[in-house]
Amino acid sequence: MTNQYAGQQIALLTQHGKERVIAPVLEPALGCQIVHVGHFDTDQLGTFTRDIPRPGSQLEAGRRKARIGMELSGLKIGLASEGSFGPDPYTGMFSWNLEMLVFVDDLAGVEIVGMAQGPGRNGHLSTSDWAELATFAQREGFPEHHMVLRPQGEDDLRVEKGIADWATLRTRFNACLAQAENRQVFAETDLRAFANPSRMLRIAEAAGDLLAKLTSLCPACQAPGFAVTSRVAGLPCEACGTPTHHHKSEFCF
Repeated sequence: MTNQYAGQQIALLTQHGKERVIAPVLEPALGCQIVHVGHFDTDQLGTFTRDIPRPGSQLEAGRRKARIGMELSGLKIGLASEGSFGPDPYTGMFSWNLEMLVFVDDLAGVEIVGMAQGPGRNGHLSTSDWAELATFAQREGFPEHHMVLRPQGEDDLRVEKGIADWATLRTRFNACLAQAENRQVFAETDLRAFANPSRMLRIAEAAGDLLAKLTSLCPACQAPGFAVTSRVAGLPCEACGTPTHHHKSEFCF
């Protein structure tokens, strides 16, 4: 199998340290060089704290980041990571983290997306009691998982980020409490990658999925990214002909 990415430079736009978990997966296996592009404020494209909304879909945001990294670096191949949080797809009761790595190769004319998903840390609490906040923070994995605080409520624009130790958490909590007319402080887990180790693990898993797709070549043209894109269930039982849950066909691209 020919590896067309050996010796290639691949731009990675991030300001949140994602190169630390992406490069160790891709570089040894592909023989490529991940070029970190950090001189751009990716928060302009949307924030988890909702002070800057993300336009478009998760895939569109990842594609936009990859293109910006390519433009800033002058490279023809780019990569970007984009995450999202929502309710789990099984019960709707728990936090669920979906990570995408969007790989754009203008040399080969392909776009390939690596994905990983699973439980995530995305807790929130409204309280006026320090002991209650401390219990919540500990449950969310603080201080390894950083915290974000706001006075008043979850939509207040006065956001306190970068809280990574207990002394700072107590100080910022008291400050937010003093600013809140309703004497409530809204606390949530910081979802930025460098501040959320659980996200970092999921991004590394997405890098592994991307690697598998990059090294899966079309048997006809040898283009990377050959993978199953959809399946049709209903393979009939050999004995009675009744449709089963097994797949009767797969579509690859």
